[in-house]
Amino acid sequence: MRKLSLMILMLCFACASLAAQSKTMYDFTMKSIDGQQVSLGSYSGKVVLLVNVASKCGFTPQYAGLEALYEKYKDRGLVIVGVPANNFMQQEPGTNDEIKKFCSNKYNVTFPMMAKVSVLGDDQAPLYAFLTGKSTNPQFGGDIKWNFTKFLFDRSGKPVARFEPATTPDSPEVTSAIEAAQIG
Repeated sequence: MRKLSLMILMLCFACASLAAQSKTMYDFTMKSIDGQQVSLGSYSGKVVLLVNVASKCGFTPQYAGLEALYEKYKDRGLVIVGVPANNFMQQEPGTNDEIKKFCSNKYNVTFPMMAKVSVLGDDQAPLYAFLTGKSTNPQFGGDIKWNFTKFLFDRSGKPVARFEPATTPDSPEVTSAIEAAQIG
């Protein structure tokens, strides 16, 4: 009887581990920059580039490249999602409204923007805990090192690439990965 109980317990742990690994971005919700709940499942069937952004960073000019990439591929199924975060030297100090105005006025951003979250630490957003966890995302896990880290998801919501901040949106690595993720 004890052996059977141990086997059942081991099976439960294996199933829980498999369930955690089979999560996709579609299992998460975030608030939009306007405060509305957004199920990331609403991007089902799209290729998504998720980027933690900041307004006062040396990489901030990447907003222009992100917008150009969005304009180039949005009709073929790409969605870029900007996620403001203030984790690195307080380079995103503004309110959601201030961030939205900055992005619109300075870079003409039209891609979806989420509300400001934390991408690391004790208050890390659940999506980023999933993306950076070595057990939940073994291929691309690891702490976010700085603003403008990019995660690419395929049409089924699974992460297929990670690009560090210095990799620009118009780099061959990013565009070829987007095209490989079956942009239309």
